[in-house]
Amino acid sequence: MPSIQHVYGAQHPPFDPLLHGTLLKSTPKVPTTPVKAKRVSTFQEFESNTSDAWDAGEDDDELLAMATESLNSEVVMETAHRVLRNHSQRQSQPSQKTTEPEPEPQPIAEPPVAPSGDLRLVKSVSESHTPCPSESTGDTVPLQRSQSLPHSATVTLSGTSDPHALADSALSKRETSRLDKFKQLLAGPNTDLEELRKLSWSGIPKPVRPMTWKLLSGYLPANVDRRPATLQRKQKEYFAFIEHYYSSRNDEVHQDTYRQIHIDIPRMSPEALILQPKVTEIFERILFIWAIRHPASGYVQGINDLVTPFFVVFICEYTDREDVDKVDVSSVPAEVLRNIEADTYWCMSKLLDGIQDNYTFAQPGIQMKVKMLEELVSRIDERVHRHLDGHEVRYLQFAFRWMNNLLMRELPLRCTIRLWDTYQSEPEGFSHFHLYVCAAFLVRWRREILEERDFQELLLFLQNLPTARWDDQDVSLLLAEAYRLKFAFADAPNHYKK
Repeated sequence: MPSIQHVYGAQHPPFDPLLHGTLLKSTPKVPTTPVKAKRVSTFQEFESNTSDAWDAGEDDDELLAMATESLNSEVVMETAHRVLRNHSQRQSQPSQKTTEPEPEPQPIAEPPVAPSGDLRLVKSVSESHTPCPSESTGDTVPLQRSQSLPHSATVTLSGTSDPHALADSALSKRETSRLDKFKQLLAGPNTDLEELRKLSWSGIPKPVRPMTWKLLSGYLPANVDRRPATLQRKQKEYFAFIEHYYSSRNDEVHQDTYRQIHIDIPRMSPEALILQPKVTEIFERILFIWAIRHPASGYVQGINDLVTPFFVVFICEYTDREDVDKVDVSSVPAEVLRNIEADTYWCMSKLLDGIQDNYTFAQPGIQMKVKMLEELVSRIDERVHRHLDGHEVRYLQFAFRWMNNLLMRELPLRCTIRLWDTYQSEPEGFSHFHLYVCAAFLVRWRREILEERDFQELLLFLQNLPTARWDDQDVSLLLAEAYRLKFAFADAPNHYKK
């Protein structure tokens, strides 16, 4: 008898934009293969049997590459989160209780046995569109065929049903388990940075993000006993720079640099944070000191944006606000704010050390990356490339900002922070992996790009992409596609060179 196949070690192949037209427009599909029906005695046992579809890296003996294992299993978890939430939303109208037991649906697996009340399993997506003569005539919830994973069982015990609570509980349990893994890793005497990168690739929980970023950026040592002394020494060193250099900001030799910084900061986002006087002063000091200490590049517009994610992540450690765009720094003690300023400076410096050729004279790093992006897109989606070229849209006209600001002007701040979780976990994330993220990002808008038939409209669209409602799910799927491109092209440059 055909039945639902439980998802064991599910893999999530990223969409091929040439086949699907628009990347990530629907939830990816996972093929199902009929297997012999297995009786599951409890929902807890069902959940336990399918746990490897949700948790990453549980089997250390898997013969898969470390990065590929981390990517696929984690993206499955992210995809499953979306499926659960979508299913919960469609359950807004509670189903009517029936006193008579329903006939057992033939196309699905035998449900777990409940002590009381009725119990239903939602049919698999692949069968949801096929009528079955043995189905009851009671109310059913329609399913979309675009969903990729079987839904969790909707369990009704003692005559009550709450799918929202079930989904929230499952999500909370997984999030708590993942946070515990981070805490255990960070609490050891010597943090395994390779394991930390592997765990962080698919996102870092907010409570441990500040410490994790400081470790992944190379600002703090892996040895836990050395961290307090390192923090104290680096913070003291930064404020020695302030004392030595900041008073020269109005000198003739530096006044142009300081004036440009002073002009650029109020243009940054989020305004609610940046325009707070204390924050403006902090950003001015950070940017001026960095420019003075790096005369090869000095201050270049675009560097200012790179301060914000570090500052927001570090200050959120001392505030309960979930909205990172509207943190009120007045509630943070002055000494804490000083330490955050120093930490932000050093972490930003570590980032810029890897991409400084983006900001030297004529910005050769960006020029090269935009050219590489053009060549890459011409191979992965020739139709999009020809469409842009046919309407005389040049990559420098829209992608220069993508490289200069690391997509910060294209994405909400919350999405940038999630993106940087992966960039700091990926080898050469900001300097190399970012290229593949930009390629995936461009192809993500394939359908909209091909619909535009005018140079001006095309350019306006590419400079104002509709990402305001993006969340972590969108970023995770974008990163999955970028990883696929990197896997295919990074070690075979002739694939994208003309």
